[in-house]
Amino acid sequence: MRSELKKNTNRKKEKKMENKNLKSLDQFIEDRYGNRGTSKREKFEKGYEAFKLGVLLHQARIEKGLTQEQLAEKTGTNKGYISKIENNIKEARLSTLQRIIEVGLGGKLELAIKL
Repeated sequence: MRSELKKNTNRKKEKKMENKNLKSLDQFIEDRYGNRGTSKREKFEKGYEAFKLGVLLHQARIEKGLTQEQLAEKTGTNKGYISKIENNIKEARLSTLQRIIEVGLGGKLELAIKL
């Protein structure tokens, strides 16, 4: 019985130590890439936004139950093009992205400018 209590106490102490080492995503990014406005951080942010766009497109396509080939067919592109956008290999023109989202996925593209 005593050894079980001791084990539980040790586990709790270990968890507390683990939690002290945890960082929020914002803290991690700041530690790794610096504050907003620095060139290293801006480069990271730009890459992250492009990556995020590909992930969002991929998720929306899957939700609609479409293959890359089916989406490409609906929008007048090709499977390779859709794949490259989803995998952050190719930048899409805004008009093409809008067609993919609106015609291919039946969605609506919304943009925002943050200052």
